[in-house]
Amino acid sequence: TQELFEAIAGRRATITPDMPSPAMVVEVVSPGKVNEDRDYRYKRSEYAARGIPEYWIIDAYKARITLLILVDGLYEESVFQGTEPIKSVIFPVLDLTATQVLTAGQV
Repeated sequence: TQELFEAIAGRRATITPDMPSPAMVVEVVSPGKVNEDRDYRYKRSEYAARGIPEYWIIDAYKARITLLILVDGLYEESVFQGTEPIKSVIFPVLDLTATQVLTAGQV
């Protein structure tokens, strides 16, 4: 959001508790059970507490994107794989599939 952009004011884009919440967060899953638990479980509750409306979990190991929408304080999740179009609330005109996101930058 513009408010968050101004709060960061050219510094490293680390969002602190005193700053406005972002409209969306994207997590990329790192290998290992500890990292997977953190990205799928613990961050979910942290982001819900901050009131972040949309949260994506990009998981190249499972070849899927989990999209979470905050509804009444809890996330409702949708999983996208392959050529299925991703349906974002924050970006309703987004025209991407899971495959496009997961293979971006590959030669």
